[in-house]
Amino acid sequence: MAAALTPTNISNLLSVDEEYPAPKIVVDQVQNKHWKADYERSVKDPEGFWADEARKFTWTKPWTKVLDWDGVHHQWFVGAKTNITINALDRHANSERKNRAAFIWLGEDGTEKIVTYGQLYRQVCRFANGLKSLGVGKGDRVIIYMPLTMEGVISMLACARIGAIHSVVYAGLGHTALRDRINDAQAKVIIAGDVGFRRGKTVPLKPIVDEALDGIEFVEKVVVYSRQPTELTGIEVDFNDLMKFPPECPAEEMDAEDPLYLLYTSGSTGKPKGVLHVHGGYMVGITYHLQSYFDVGERDVFWCTSDIGWVVGHSYIVYGPLCAGATTLFREGAIDYPNPGIAWEIVERYAVSKIFTAPTALRMFMRFGEQYPQKYDLTSLRLIACAGEPLNPEAWRWAQTYLAGDGKWGYVVDNWWQTELGGPAIGTPATYPMRPGKCGVSVPGSVADVVDADGKSVPPGVGGRLVLKQPFPYMLRTVWGDAARYERDWQVIPGCYITGDVALKDKDGYITVLGRADDVLNVAGHRIGTAEVESALVSHPAVAEAAAIGIPDQLKGETIKCFVQCRAGHTPSEALAAALTEHVRRELGPIATPSAIEFVAGLPKTRSGKILRRFLKAKEMGVDAGDVSTMEG
Repeated sequence: MAAALTPTNISNLLSVDEEYPAPKIVVDQVQNKHWKADYERSVKDPEGFWADEARKFTWTKPWTKVLDWDGVHHQWFVGAKTNITINALDRHANSERKNRAAFIWLGEDGTEKIVTYGQLYRQVCRFANGLKSLGVGKGDRVIIYMPLTMEGVISMLACARIGAIHSVVYAGLGHTALRDRINDAQAKVIIAGDVGFRRGKTVPLKPIVDEALDGIEFVEKVVVYSRQPTELTGIEVDFNDLMKFPPECPAEEMDAEDPLYLLYTSGSTGKPKGVLHVHGGYMVGITYHLQSYFDVGERDVFWCTSDIGWVVGHSYIVYGPLCAGATTLFREGAIDYPNPGIAWEIVERYAVSKIFTAPTALRMFMRFGEQYPQKYDLTSLRLIACAGEPLNPEAWRWAQTYLAGDGKWGYVVDNWWQTELGGPAIGTPATYPMRPGKCGVSVPGSVADVVDADGKSVPPGVGGRLVLKQPFPYMLRTVWGDAARYERDWQVIPGCYITGDVALKDKDGYITVLGRADDVLNVAGHRIGTAEVESALVSHPAVAEAAAIGIPDQLKGETIKCFVQCRAGHTPSEALAAALTEHVRRELGPIATPSAIEFVAGLPKTRSGKILRRFLKAKEMGVDAGDVSTMEG
């Protein structure tokens, strides 16, 4: 059992001007000691930098040019041929690594599956041959609507193996969202599970597929992965029948710029769009950052708590770890079920060394209290990396104290990226000091900046648009079926990719991401990020999570309303609301004082963990919230 922790050098809530040095035990073990040099070279000589990284992979034909960029469209490793699965599977299965665990899969009920690289190679080849028997080939689109299982991962890799373009839809999205994605991708085949399992309950999936497909004529086959007795009819095919084909399937030779997958954005800011990623540059970039930023290698057991339905799951459950030859743990179901300590029991049991999770999860663990992690030995845990929402300083402080041993054994860091980017663009490396409330600095390959409407860099501490000033290999190539939508993001400010987020930058280049542009409040002419108000609330010991929205006001333009979820042991009351209002006033000043605080049992979120402020605001205003198909039910 881990000893009880007493905060030492982070005993007080750190202000935005303070920093926490990277723990020596972490720095000493980091594989990439030359992060700063990597960054400087990636900016000054991006073609040379990425060419050197690309040479670490197997290509069936070399490139003739590293980068072709016209200011909007970019191509990497032009003319090169490969297939991402050659690097994810073949080079491990044909080496001494073949008996190493590629995956440790856990079910909510304690079921465990360990799959080696050799076994995974054979299973993927079998299913790839099975898909080919259905007429699936290069360029065909395949929708994958599967629970978080090995079979879901195998489906993705088998599509990539034969050159089909997969589009994973989070299992649990409603039939309308699924139907929209099937139609947009013009999918030839659907691969779906009959059920998933979450919080001890069976979640029906096939009825959602049936309803989504009603009236659609172009889908040729539905492959059903059955975990319960299921009667198949019409165009339906048994998943297990496609696993009976030969265990050898040569990888389809793909151009570096050939599509690998489509992934539709979560819809937290409106209509989803089909983001397109490719075989070559995506493979090189995400693997580099797994090994360099996340510091994951063959020595690690890496736990990514995402789902394959999101970009984090694509990059850091499936493709990145396999290309790096790592062992990845992933688990179906809720991270706090069947008890709030299950995550730490898993860390102890499997000696997990690196975790990639979301601030939402850390705030949830904080709400349950430190007694749960203190029951387990977490000393194997070197790095916890967060992304998906702004990481509140108080949530960071709690996690650094109780999950990372206050630096005695681990480090909690933040990073920022999007579905469109494929991998990190901003973050705090394991060798850099963490500045709570600030995400970090530009990572190698990325030139992030905060600019005004004319594209000019704003002074430190001044809010502006978050942009990227040059492309990198693992960025999207286009929006499926809507090239103009992609091109607009490069043309608002010529030469810059508009991320849609608002941010601040300090004098040393550390960036604070305040949230989406439409999540920035304008109170009496003052621009206040929802993340600032929410962080101030979460720094109060009674608050687990908070969401802030702007309400139109004739005098001030907007006033601030906050929705608050209490930590265990605290009860909503008028007195607490008054105390929280005064707390925010003290933390941020009078201009940021909430006009109203409403206590809630939980906050509406997308299934990837992002708070749906748009939904809260629409409900408050009595208007339509738009597309909320990805909201957690």
